[in-house]
Amino acid sequence: MTTRDALPGMAESYWMATAPGTAWPELETDATADVAVIGAGMAGLSTAWELAAAGRKVIVLEADRVAAGVTGHTTAKLTAAHSLVYERLRRTRGSEGARQYASTQQAAVERVASVAAELGIDCDFERASALTFTTAPDERAAFEAEADAAAEAGLDADFVTETDLPFPVAAAVRVRDQAQFHPRKYLLALANDLTARGGVIHERTRVTGLSEGSPCTVTTERGTTITAQDVVIATHYPVFDRALHFARLSPRRELVVAAPLPRSEAPDHMYITDDMGKRSVRTAPLDEGRRLLIVTGESFTPGTGDTSARFRRLDAWMHDHFPVGTTIYRWAAQDNDVSDGVPLVGPYHPGARHVYVATGFGGWGMSGGAMAGQLLASALTGAEFGGAGLYDPRRLWSTLREGPALLKQQAEVAQHFVGDRLKTTHVDSVAEIAPGSGGVVRVEGRRCAVYRDADGTAHAVSARCTHLGCLVAFNEAETAWECPCHGSRFGIDGEVLHGPALRPLPPRKI
Repeated sequence: MTTRDALPGMAESYWMATAPGTAWPELETDATADVAVIGAGMAGLSTAWELAAAGRKVIVLEADRVAAGVTGHTTAKLTAAHSLVYERLRRTRGSEGARQYASTQQAAVERVASVAAELGIDCDFERASALTFTTAPDERAAFEAEADAAAEAGLDADFVTETDLPFPVAAAVRVRDQAQFHPRKYLLALANDLTARGGVIHERTRVTGLSEGSPCTVTTERGTTITAQDVVIATHYPVFDRALHFARLSPRRELVVAAPLPRSEAPDHMYITDDMGKRSVRTAPLDEGRRLLIVTGESFTPGTGDTSARFRRLDAWMHDHFPVGTTIYRWAAQDNDVSDGVPLVGPYHPGARHVYVATGFGGWGMSGGAMAGQLLASALTGAEFGGAGLYDPRRLWSTLREGPALLKQQAEVAQHFVGDRLKTTHVDSVAEIAPGSGGVVRVEGRRCAVYRDADGTAHAVSARCTHLGCLVAFNEAETAWECPCHGSRFGIDGEVLHGPALRPLPPRKI
């Protein structure tokens, strides 16, 4: 039995397992549109739908399948309560900045609610409070300040010490009237309505080129092109580097485990804490007498550490703290944090006139993606959107605001870019790699990423990420190669699983 086989649950997202697959065609011929949207997750589809509803001709290009990437592996909390964000915003952006953040995020929650009702989408939409908690008594003052800042920002927030968790907490900030839902059921219905409004979706169509102008030209890996007046890049991590967003974004991967528990024992609300390497808790409908407990945590940089051990630690925490049954599902989510803590949504770079971006949602992509759809649709149709300046990617970088985070982030990238190359090798020879495992090996002077499958066959590709050249590392729990610099992920034969990389890892002979 391999390490991977011994992990708890089935290696599949609950959202992917409980919603139908999709089969929109690839783009095979050149096309034109008012707007080309690159990426069909929460941000991309929300933007495309808002634009189609406003009468624009929209084409959506997705490298894989609709709502099957980051959005298909989220925790799916739909909330304006983003952990301890409002006291920090009050300090760095002032009370007005905090208020704009709260109002736009809460408006996004209500937008999903209203669209689901308008279209009659059965997406397990449920209202619940969102609570950020700590078990550390010395953190009480910080949580009292956060509750005050969130309330001042306009949310229905208060400070509490009692929750319906099955263990005590020292302090918590509660924000009422938030929501949780099934993201794929919602987005697949949104995609169907988008096409009914004249929008077009192309799956398995990876974009590799962009020429800015009036109009813009988007090129795919098959050589087909789309000519559009405007382009929206909503690929989670931007697939083009011309705006240098990689200097402001740091990738973060988190693990998820899910198990059934009796409905009578299930928490009624959503919870998150930064304690214990982060723990996020919510439930979803399962059957008549049970709900599915979904626990997220073990935050880490892709390509670092033992993912299998993290899965086991998270699963043990869930079983220690809740009366759950056998773990059913396990999966992982990936997010990008912006150095100043606010998503980048708006014009792609200072010179951009027709290209827009949505990225850096910091783990809150459900409300953030819906907000991005409203903001970008407003920008492209000439409507007003209060708070657009808060999210503008062209905002000036403040040394005091972003300096420490930028330096820390770039130091970590440099450590991997340079430090990993100073290692003589990750393993000494291909023969050392056990079936079901992978390792980086120097072969004839070149580092190769080698995976040995269950029957002993070795699959070798270049170990250099095709984004900016960092060395990849093997994630045994998910059978993937990961770049620790900017979060690109690759399959065992080198295919791109997650950007910003656009090209696969080239094969190597060993």
